[in-house]
Amino acid sequence: MERRTQADRDAITIEIGYAFVSACFAAALVFGAVYGPALVFDVSPTTDAVLTLAGGVLAAVVFLLRVTQVLWRFARRPENDGY
Repeated sequence: MERRTQADRDAITIEIGYAFVSACFAAALVFGAVYGPALVFDVSPTTDAVLTLAGGVLAAVVFLLRVTQVLWRFARRPENDGY
């Protein structure tokens, strides 16, 4: 295995940052979509708790899936991809 160049290390750092930011955005959208009705409508405390829990769990799953998808796609790219 050859030593990584500074450009390779920079590309990995940027890709990790992109994966994290895009995963946070996707998770926030999912949480908002699930919990949003509780903010708009007058729901019972039980329904509010269920929507909060469901939104949190789904947001966490979306976050992990997005990070995994972005980093696996980056790892599978050809070494010489034109840059």
